[in-house]
Amino acid sequence: MKKLVKILAAGILLISTGCSSNEGSSDVDPIETYGCDVINVYNWGEYIGEDVVSNFEKTYNVRVNYSMFDSNEEMYTTLLGGNAYDILVPSDYMIERLIQEDLLQPLDKSKITILDDLAEGVLNKPYDPDNTYSIPYFWGSVGILYDTTKVDPAKVEEMGWDILKDTEYAGEIFMYDSERDSFMVALKALGYSMNTEDDAEIEEAYQWLLELHQTMDPAYVTDEVNDAMINAEKSLAVVYSGAAAYIIAENPDMAYFEPLQGTNLWNDAMVIPANAKCPALAHEFINFALSYDSMMDSSLTVGYTSAVQSVVDELGSEGGDFYGNEAYTPRTGYEKDEVFTHNEVLKKKLSELWIKIKVS
Repeated sequence: MKKLVKILAAGILLISTGCSSNEGSSDVDPIETYGCDVINVYNWGEYIGEDVVSNFEKTYNVRVNYSMFDSNEEMYTTLLGGNAYDILVPSDYMIERLIQEDLLQPLDKSKITILDDLAEGVLNKPYDPDNTYSIPYFWGSVGILYDTTKVDPAKVEEMGWDILKDTEYAGEIFMYDSERDSFMVALKALGYSMNTEDDAEIEEAYQWLLELHQTMDPAYVTDEVNDAMINAEKSLAVVYSGAAAYIIAENPDMAYFEPLQGTNLWNDAMVIPANAKCPALAHEFINFALSYDSMMDSSLTVGYTSAVQSVVDELGSEGGDFYGNEAYTPRTGYEKDEVFTHNEVLKKKLSELWIKIKVS
């Protein structure tokens, strides 16, 4: 497979400004057709194919101002600060919040040409039941990545999330530095919903994570877990499925497991903000980014599971880059898996508890 491209901000800016309106290979007059020749896209880092932006610019004879965020919360704060974007790529619970606060505009489905190409499992999610506002882009799960030379697969499957508290692996664990994901792990290990509002259940999850912190000496990481697990620096890691797929492709001693206690099935999707200056061109960008060629480029580049069914089928089938890679296609239809819902009170509570855990 292609090596994962860690796209630096400077590199993205170079890509996005390297093709001006008069450098495109298209005969399209974007001003006449769309009313604009510039589109502003705000996406996660390391989350698009190497050639998608430049190919879009050439095809439509436009310029893409492409910038990146590190978290849904950073994206939300930037949007509230008055910045105008034509495309955002938030996660499920943040899409729910943006809809509730009237910060998104409904999509013109007559202009979306790729709906029939999308996997059935990514459509009509609770945060946007009819995909009125969002078009799925990447999706996946959270699970346990483990080194099969150090950890017995049967033990991982038997213990699930509880293996993270097995003192045999003290000092050998990477935890994702996210209160929502970490509390999901604890709540699922305890048999509770990851969206619970029950104070007693939240307190029990807090104590679960506090004990893990104090007895297991976990390292809290984000994207650096990729290189660390490729180099087998630790035995176990809580990771997103796309990161796991990339790591396994680079180090076949690694394996991925979605615990039977349940996990988070997440979705990132493209939306058009209410204050978008060029929604007509934004619809074209969605179609282009979700086309077969673009999604093949993006999925190969970043390792995450495409929302386009044909791309998933090709990459996951015999001869495909992710054939036999159990992390590439997350499970669907499992009753104990959930999607995060937006709850600002719960989020604030978990954030405060997470700080207490990490400083204890």
